[in-house]
Amino acid sequence: MGLVREGAVSGMLPRGTRVLSIGLHPRSLDFRTMPEGVTKESLTARIEAANSALKDAGFDIVTCLVDTDPETAGAAVVEALGGHEIELAMIGGGVRMIPEHTLLFERVVNVLLEHAPGIRLSFNSSPETTIDALRRWIEP
Repeated sequence: MGLVREGAVSGMLPRGTRVLSIGLHPRSLDFRTMPEGVTKESLTARIEAANSALKDAGFDIVTCLVDTDPETAGAAVVEALGGHEIELAMIGGGVRMIPEHTLLFERVVNVLLEHAPGIRLSFNSSPETTIDALRRWIEP
């Protein structure tokens, strides 16, 4: 498998690859620290719209929304992996980009590496960029 389009990487995964989509559950965020207009309801709606768009685009998604506690999040990821052959995990920006969540991010990555050896990782910056993040790794 080679380059498919500009910006794509070699070694892309085949269409139909099951993906674990890991993001922060909106209930776990302090919305007083969020940009103006971002509410629990608006973020929940954006996540639901993104998940719907992924399914409409033909992606086989297992969704895993985690809390900010690293141990609880790690257990949730293990549970989401259970019984599924998953070759790609998409880790959301809320898990990775908020400095206070560094330990959470480390825990999620290490759980993935331990329980799904060989898994590839993909990253988005918002719910709306998830499709782009997955298309970098899965053949169209």
